[in-house]
Amino acid sequence: MSGIVLASGSKTRAAMLERAGVSVTLHPAAVDEEEVKLSCRAEGLSADEVAEALAELKAQRVTRHHPGALVVGADQMLECDGQWFDKPATRDGARDQLRALRGKPHRLISCAVVVRDGERLWHQTDRARLHMRPFTDAFLDDYLDQAGEDILHSVGAYHLEGLGAQLFHRVEGDFFTILGLPLLPLLGFLRVHGVVKE
Repeated sequence: MSGIVLASGSKTRAAMLERAGVSVTLHPAAVDEEEVKLSCRAEGLSADEVAEALAELKAQRVTRHHPGALVVGADQMLECDGQWFDKPATRDGARDQLRALRGKPHRLISCAVVVRDGERLWHQTDRARLHMRPFTDAFLDDYLDQAGEDILHSVGAYHLEGLGAQLFHRVEGDFFTILGLPLLPLLGFLRVHGVVKE
């Protein structure tokens, strides 16, 4: 087996895997994430449990289209003061979100689940804690102008590997987890299954 199926349309996750030497087929999962999150919230699940539930649901939705393949589902949650944040839909939404996160720590939870033919084989949930600095509104508007619409594809409205680094004064956790995938543990699993060399 020379690659995996990623149950996602995430260019960031695909690029992480490709750069690490893993051939990836993208197959976005048809999942209403908002509906799932509302249901999970009503059941009292934690952000960690929601990330895992969504990652597995995505993998299970896609596995039936790829018999015999290792299908990776992944999800990321952002939690601050007990509130869950989603990818902003607009620039104004990104501005409101960043103002809410400004000057506070928040958690990013990234989970990956691997499924083959409907059987869950492996999962990993990793966490990072990021401390956003108390920047000015003028800085925020300048950041939004420079960052452009790419940040609307990020749960935090920032890319730590780019201009978003300027939003923070401290970061605790694995870099790949922050980008949305527990990459190193996943590579370990893929080595065992012959997708990457030992």
